[in-house]
Amino acid sequence: MPFRNREGQICLILTQNLKYLNTKAALRKEYRKRRDLLTEEQIADWSIDISNRCLKIDLWEYSFYHLFMTSAKNNEVDTSYLLSIIQGKDKQPIVSKMLDDQSLEHFLLTDQIILKLNRFGVPEPLSGIVINPQQIDVVFVPLLIFDHQGHRVGYGKGYYDRFLGECNRDTLKVGLSFFDPVSKIEDIDTNDVPLDYAVTPRETYAF
Repeated sequence: MPFRNREGQICLILTQNLKYLNTKAALRKEYRKRRDLLTEEQIADWSIDISNRCLKIDLWEYSFYHLFMTSAKNNEVDTSYLLSIIQGKDKQPIVSKMLDDQSLEHFLLTDQIILKLNRFGVPEPLSGIVINPQQIDVVFVPLLIFDHQGHRVGYGKGYYDRFLGECNRDTLKVGLSFFDPVSKIEDIDTNDVPLDYAVTPRETYAF
């Protein structure tokens, strides 16, 4: 066994601890806690900042924009501001419904569509005009945290990884985050679909 001095042992321990802290499970736990501590004022102000930053990204020449509907009880980014932007630009907003097989069904959001809270507190369409994932040009992606390589940590159910895998390769994926990125998520796998952009209240990241 090779000899390690005390400094080498300390560095090895710190490296191992960092890898543990940057696993999806550890990051999910940590950033759920951080988000739970946000005030209503912070959520509103930062959601506006994020929406304004999205306006500056070169992605508004398309037609179909998928938007996650905000779960207020989870202190998520308030996407109502983005919805106003999408509608103001005469684009087509798309929203989803969770199915029992942990997949998503997508609907055109019209004035006639009826939304109902699901078991996670997310407003969902009951029915409407179904949209194929291949038709969607831009997806605004929910997340808890992301890293400098464009990988994200979500809630762990895999809904969005499956959905993004069904979209065209050219579909733009834009993550919305209250928090700045971590250096690297350690346990990325082949099913994880990276983002093209991530937007925080302070900065826009392109990958």
